[in-house]
Amino acid sequence: MYSEKENVNILTSLLVKHGIRHAVVCPGSRNAPIVHNLCECPDIKCYPVTDERSAGFYALGLTQALKKPVVVCVTSGTALLNLVPAVAEAYYQHKPLVVISADRPQQWIDQLDGQTLPQPNALGNFVEKAVCLPEPHNDEERWYCNRLVNEALLKKHGPVHINVPITEPLFGFNVSQLPNERLIEWHPAEMSSTMLSHVSHMFLQAKRPMLISGQPLNANYDEAVMRVQDDERYVPDFVLYIGGSIVSKRLKHFLRRAKETWVVNTTGEVTDTFMNLTNVIQGDGEVVADYIQFMLEQQPHPFVQLWDELLEDIREKAENYHPDYSQMAVVNYFEQQVLQTSSPVTHRIAPIIHYANSTAIRLANIFARHLIYCNRGVNGIEGSLSTAAGFSLVTDEPVFCVIGDLSFFYDQNALWNQNLKNSRLRILLLNNGKGGIFNMLKGLEQSPARDGYVAAAHETTAEGICRQNHVEYLSAKGMSEMQQGIDRLLAADALQPMLLEVFTDASEDERVYRDYYSYIVK
Repeated sequence: MYSEKENVNILTSLLVKHGIRHAVVCPGSRNAPIVHNLCECPDIKCYPVTDERSAGFYALGLTQALKKPVVVCVTSGTALLNLVPAVAEAYYQHKPLVVISADRPQQWIDQLDGQTLPQPNALGNFVEKAVCLPEPHNDEERWYCNRLVNEALLKKHGPVHINVPITEPLFGFNVSQLPNERLIEWHPAEMSSTMLSHVSHMFLQAKRPMLISGQPLNANYDEAVMRVQDDERYVPDFVLYIGGSIVSKRLKHFLRRAKETWVVNTTGEVTDTFMNLTNVIQGDGEVVADYIQFMLEQQPHPFVQLWDELLEDIREKAENYHPDYSQMAVVNYFEQQVLQTSSPVTHRIAPIIHYANSTAIRLANIFARHLIYCNRGVNGIEGSLSTAAGFSLVTDEPVFCVIGDLSFFYDQNALWNQNLKNSRLRILLLNNGKGGIFNMLKGLEQSPARDGYVAAAHETTAEGICRQNHVEYLSAKGMSEMQQGIDRLLAADALQPMLLEVFTDASEDERVYRDYYSYIVK
């Protein structure tokens, strides 16, 4: 039996008709009719998550894995505001997160009533569409409610917010079936062969063309830019940018020296990252990249070959670099083992790997040679673990998360979750007792506040967190222990989360990191 609230039933029916099959649900009384319907509906699988901030990132991880819209449902009041970080990240990743918030009646807003605040448009510019459903009393209001839900769910390239006011009584569940609601469909235009030919022609006729993709395909470009410095032979005149966030500030500044950039993205939005944008093409960047690569195999371009030779030389030097025990040594060994276990000889593809922001993703840029996931939409440290955990719920493959200590402890509630009991989530925690990235910021060492206040120095360990959340815990404090732990992390097949905490010294991490760049660019 379903809720007696008509707007809730219209919403539930259209979620199913729009093909939505997964929902992360948070506790609360005002959203209980919505949660009841989602759990009652046989077409939707629900994942309960108590912490709303973590829940938003769980839903983001699900959308990354499924490549489909996923619901996150919260109750009224500040519960909705806790979703802002995840919604902002989804917005810049162009992931279809469907935020559903229950709301109090409008007449009680700003009247000091509990859990009551203005919720329509509370997510501001971070959603593609925000609607507030009426509580229908006649056919016209039912039509309006249907239309609003359809309008929101037709947005496929970013998060949307559906706010659902629900008056008391809340807990009547006496409707035997959902209404048969009108479905509005949208049919996108396909990228034509003519457009592909035009883009490839512009690329190949340029004297110095460069194809750039965001994370994870910009690995080692940072070192390459340091190597070439002011050598004009390497500066492109035409950049074809197929979207995605670029980690390296140095690379972004370098590409601003190009004459023009054409960007390809699914939304057709203007993203003038390099300050020289001349054309925006709405389409699938991967299709364009594959076509360009095919054309280059038929007709090699000397400028592309020049860069390929440079990048190959840097890759070889990086692979032959053997860092002393440090976070760099950890990621280097981890990625070496990943390459071995996913080689053509073993007939296995690379595992699913999420990297957290800050130092972790910068180390991945150096050593990773495969697809990786990272929340680079707005580059926040919050939610990286929850995103990987959410991803792990809908795949039978192990999901790895390489994460720094501040990111991990900030998001530790990702492990306080009953959904993970049969998950193959594997966590590689890099713990050097502070935000190590702050050691790299020139001039900050002059501030006595750096370690204790800016870098948040600490002596915390993840062991207790793992014990209380039934996560298998491993630790390492030296090279041999670290290598043994990573081998076990990669080989373990148990349906239980596992964490390896590797302890390093922040000052030694800094020294090794700087030594690497000195070695690689000479």
